Amino acid sequence: MPAPATIVEVENRKLKLSNLDKVLYPAAGFTKGQVIDYYVRIAPALLPHLAGRPLTMKRYPEGVDHEYFFEKNAPKHRPDWVKTAPIWSEGNQRTVNYILANDLATLVWIANLASLELHPSLSLASKIEQPTMIVFDLDPGPPANIVQCAQVALWVRGIFDHFGLQSFAKTSGSKGMQLYIPLNTKTTYEETKPFAHAIARLLEQEHPELVVSDMKKSIRTNKVFVDWSQNDQHKTTIAVYSLRARERPTVSTPITWDEVERTFKKKDAQHIVFEAPEVLKRVEKLGDLFEPVLKLKQKLPQLAGLAVEAKKEVKKKEEGIAIAAQAQKRQPPSKASAAPKKRRKV
Repeated sequence: MPAPATIVEVENRKLKLSNLDKVLYPAAGFTKGQVIDYYVRIAPALLPHLAGRPLTMKRYPEGVDHEYFFEKNAPKHRPDWVKTAPIWSEGNQRTVNYILANDLATLVWIANLASLELHPSLSLASKIEQPTMIVFDLDPGPPANIVQCAQVALWVRGIFDHFGLQSFAKTSGSKGMQLYIPLNTKTTYEETKPFAHAIARLLEQEHPELVVSDMKKSIRTNKVFVDWSQNDQHKTTIAVYSLRARERPTVSTPITWDEVERTFKKKDAQHIVFEAPEVLKRVEKLGDLFEPVLKLKQKLPQLAGLAVEAKKEVKKKEEGIAIAAQAQKRQPPSKASAAPKKRRKV
């Protein structure tokens, strides 16, 4: 027989929690009750990143080693206090009522549905055509791993540093890494998506040995796919602080650029893998490293500007090669290669 439901009160809302002892992560023995507890404790850092954004749930009712399903449309059995946002879906040709995880009670209700993963929009529901950020999902093709992602992340940061824009890194909680460039200024996906694509192609041109911008799996072996396509009104990206449905309860975790550099230098793929208990300790110590993503206002550079910078980089490389060639020509012959002098007869 299933265990009786537990009634709890969260922010003056009564919730019925079920199957709290059910193990959702068998390898770690991590239960549904622990999933809910994690989301309650991480909520002060997590909720600002979900509030007002259409949310797609990824549900694992029987655990991470069983079937899952995505749920965009809010369930009909939801409490009347769960806020939703009607968004027109071109693909489905109908309006979808997305959940808005604006408060702790809603987050607990979502976790009780065994929605281990939370996938919010890059836009607020109130301005669905206006992304508040650009995202790059760095996805390594085996045997490449997060170490190679760290290298690519540093290259991406360098490009945006050149434009005077700050960028922020987080682990995907799975195999790779994600980079966020906060905008919080007026823009559209028609601007951000081509810009992200141009950055990905530029990286591929400059580092063809490691970077691909095409999602064909056949060309991704031991390379990092810079996924620019997430910058789309109809797509979502895993939320910062969301659990992932991996073997163990890993979390998509904000990391510092020092940690990214250290991961690359030490070639340590485990250096930035964090599970739920570790993430709670990190946030207690470091606060929300992703807070600027919500507040920092930055303007997207023009694509033309990116093309100019790319040409400058190519020119610099060509000039560097030419200077090296000239220097080589000017080198005096070594003693070993110098022609022997004729001896004068005495």
